[in-house]
Amino acid sequence: MRANFRMQRLFVDASLSMGAAIEASSDQFNYLANVLRMTDGAEILVFNGRDGEWKARLSFPSRKRIQLTPTEETRPQPAPSDLHYLFAPLKVGRLDYLVQKAVEMGAGLLQPVMTQHVQGKITNLDKLRANVVEAAEQCGILGVPDVAEPVKLFDLLEAWPQDRRLIYCDEGDAGQNPLPLLSTIEERKLALLVGPEGGFSEEERARLRSLDFVTAIPLGPRILRADTAAIAAMAVIQAAIGDWN
Repeated sequence: MRANFRMQRLFVDASLSMGAAIEASSDQFNYLANVLRMTDGAEILVFNGRDGEWKARLSFPSRKRIQLTPTEETRPQPAPSDLHYLFAPLKVGRLDYLVQKAVEMGAGLLQPVMTQHVQGKITNLDKLRANVVEAAEQCGILGVPDVAEPVKLFDLLEAWPQDRRLIYCDEGDAGQNPLPLLSTIEERKLALLVGPEGGFSEEERARLRSLDFVTAIPLGPRILRADTAAIAAMAVIQAAIGDWN
């Protein structure tokens, strides 16, 4: 069932079930009452990443409170996405864009990875998670990706589960077409690793290429920025061996 983009969507932490009223947070109250100027009896869509999407009716038990009462399930909760997205943090503006697009493209986990040439850093995971929620609200996604703590690349590889294929974008690859390489992958558990704006170091590339669970892919004949490469790689993976296939 497709998303209804004519109605306002709101993420909530509480469990959702028929008739069980939930309290809007102070930020949500301000948004609904003062920004959108919604009134008693108005309806919105709510979701929590667990219980599907529900139509909910607003009520004002007091001047400073809003309650949301689910009245109808509009979409059931889908199976969670299992595509892990691993990325070297970018500078703030581009990092926000990258996170939003990763959510839209179906990432189930966002994992910041600290590489040798990384230029950005993660200073506020709560802000990153809020960006994930906002992207899910705007694009109609019901599953909200987890956001993991940053980890160093070599530490990540050391503890990597052998049943998950790690695909990484190698700007030094001599080829141009990723599809033949992707077609050889048999694992259904997948992860994508995109490096920093300065690329992977030679030491990192050598380490990645030495591991049996890693597949290096090119992304065509043009040089792509890190955020563009992430979107292109996620699209081609989803189309070739992911949930578009």
